[in-house]
Amino acid sequence: MNVLLVDDEKIKRTALCDDLTDAGYSTQVAASAAEGMKLLEAQPFDVVVTDLRMKGMDGTTFLAKIKEKWPNTEVVMITAFATVDNAVAAMKLGAFDYITKPFESAKLVMVLEKIAKIRLLTDENVSLRAELAKVTRHGDIIGNSEAMRDVFEALEIAIASEVPVLLSGETGTGKELFATAIHHLGPRKDQPFIRVSCAALSSQLMESELFGHERGAFTGAVEGKPGRFELADKGTLFLDEIDDVPPPVQVMLLRVLEGSPFERVGGIRSINADVRFISASKLDLQERVAAGAFREDLYYRLSVFPIRLPPLRERREDIPLLVGHFMKLYSGAKEPPQLDETVMGILWDYDWPGNVRELQNVIRRMLLGSGGRSVVTREDVPVEVRLGALRGADVPREPKSFREAVEAGEKELLAKAIDAANGNQSKAAAALDMKLSTFRDKLAKYDIQPRPTNRVELYKNNSEP
Repeated sequence: MNVLLVDDEKIKRTALCDDLTDAGYSTQVAASAAEGMKLLEAQPFDVVVTDLRMKGMDGTTFLAKIKEKWPNTEVVMITAFATVDNAVAAMKLGAFDYITKPFESAKLVMVLEKIAKIRLLTDENVSLRAELAKVTRHGDIIGNSEAMRDVFEALEIAIASEVPVLLSGETGTGKELFATAIHHLGPRKDQPFIRVSCAALSSQLMESELFGHERGAFTGAVEGKPGRFELADKGTLFLDEIDDVPPPVQVMLLRVLEGSPFERVGGIRSINADVRFISASKLDLQERVAAGAFREDLYYRLSVFPIRLPPLRERREDIPLLVGHFMKLYSGAKEPPQLDETVMGILWDYDWPGNVRELQNVIRRMLLGSGGRSVVTREDVPVEVRLGALRGADVPREPKSFREAVEAGEKELLAKAIDAANGNQSKAAAALDMKLSTFRDKLAKYDIQPRPTNRVELYKNNSEP
């Protein structure tokens, strides 16, 4: 710890400095409060030990100035004129402790050791909070796969900036969750977050919804109404499904993105809005640009910082974690039901075309189907998911004949069935409605080696406590 010792008595100052140095503290000295201020300006100190009565600026004034400019620096007061009033005044101003003369250096060392312990605990607490923030920072967004770690890194950059962000990903990948996180964790978190679903609006309605309208602008406009741009002023405007915006509105959006003012429908007054843009698309906007369905200049304005959200099939490692979260969320029980050993294999192998949203709904259906039992079994898994898990993988190459195609499909079904059953041949055969002896013959024919999986363990290890 760095200590600054301030005392106008040279002999006491020097002796105390030597004792603190011997005790392992990096110590510098000053003969007055003014000299001490200069040293504090030049470098940081953890603790200032100062006399109360000094020529010029006294210790109380010195303490107040230290706390005003360096609130994290602790101050220990030393004086031969100890009174209750002095002690109370010093403590009110933020002094850590108050020592009366005469005293042994060991007493001051004990005070410094106490400060060191408290600072260590404070630093550890800050570190733990930072680690916790890494886990919980993104709210409802759950994932620990490599693909999601890359997304989280991009998300941190987006949160810290003000540039337009384009979120792209399939339906159900959580684009709105990411947009919400960018706003609520960013510098505009205390300002409005306004969402517009572009797919739900026609061209005329979209123009009115975005830019507002004046009274009488069209049939039914009985009064003026502010648009989403006005409502989002100083905040964030989230344009969901931006790929559905019709060409006429694309031109208007481009003008606003370029900093031009806008007018309400039927109005003549120019309006400016300070808005941070986040947009989301379920389609590849570059392909839409190539097809002439989306303006290239608008695309580049919207995608200053693009973030691609991976589909669930590209981050299967997150499935156990998501399953654990949804099981606890929707079971309503302190201890959610357990999964039969085959269930996680089925959920893992299914391709999830609806992504996390589909998984969420499937978990709710499974819990309803289980009827409150303590174990969820494969029979509780929707049949389309069970079948999809068996058929999930693609045939590696185009078959040369019908027979080869049949064999390739049969081999794939067998492999998927044994994998979903965690290596249990009886259960795999039952899943395919096949005799066990026939099942084993076919395993031998295609040289399929049964192997257990550890996906249930992944669920147990990753599900929330």
